[in-house]
Amino acid sequence: MTQELVGRIVEVLRLQLLLQLILAVLLGGVVGLEREVSGKPAGLRTNILICVGAALFTTLSFTMSLGRGDPARVAAQILPGVGFIGAGTILHTRGAVTGLTSAATIWVVAAIGMALGAGAYMEAIGATLLVVAVLQGLRHVERLVGRASAQSHLVIHAKPEPTALEELEALVRQTGLEIESESSRRENVDLVVEFELRGPKRLHDELLVSVVRHPAVRAVSTGE
Repeated sequence: MTQELVGRIVEVLRLQLLLQLILAVLLGGVVGLEREVSGKPAGLRTNILICVGAALFTTLSFTMSLGRGDPARVAAQILPGVGFIGAGTILHTRGAVTGLTSAATIWVVAAIGMALGAGAYMEAIGATLLVVAVLQGLRHVERLVGRASAQSHLVIHAKPEPTALEELEALVRQTGLEIESESSRRENVDLVVEFELRGPKRLHDELLVSVVRHPAVRAVSTGE
């Protein structure tokens, strides 16, 4: 009788863990899909794996304690690990810092996974909906508020490759900045491209980082 009861408990725990992992894939995937579509470094797979890992570690933390120790001991180590991953998404180049939103998203996705591992399903689902609403909805608000907030003049010296100009234009458009004017010319061995841009200051910084990292770019000046 005791053996049957233990077997039944194990079966229920396994079904519960399976449900938690499936929900972790779904909820992490919802947030990750938004990041993937936005072209951010921590995309679909990263957010799913973080959510699944956090849920699994939290569940194992409770299971391994078996009432003899602190049930949150293993789960508590999730936060330092996630912080290390989040730090890897933050870039600092020539005074411009990017990736903070991606790092914060990773941190929140880990919290969602921990909530699933602790059995707080409704809280995890609600948090996921709020995160997506913030990432999607507030982006449009930021653009409306900051559309006329900053203007910059960007001068780029690039290698005269056939697709260099098109690739630089694509980088500008991906950030969401508005191109007020554009010109290009050959200067010695360089292709010189000038942009007059308008938009939120944060997007100017993100564009500067992207342009500096482009393999065809030799030098960048902001005209400041």
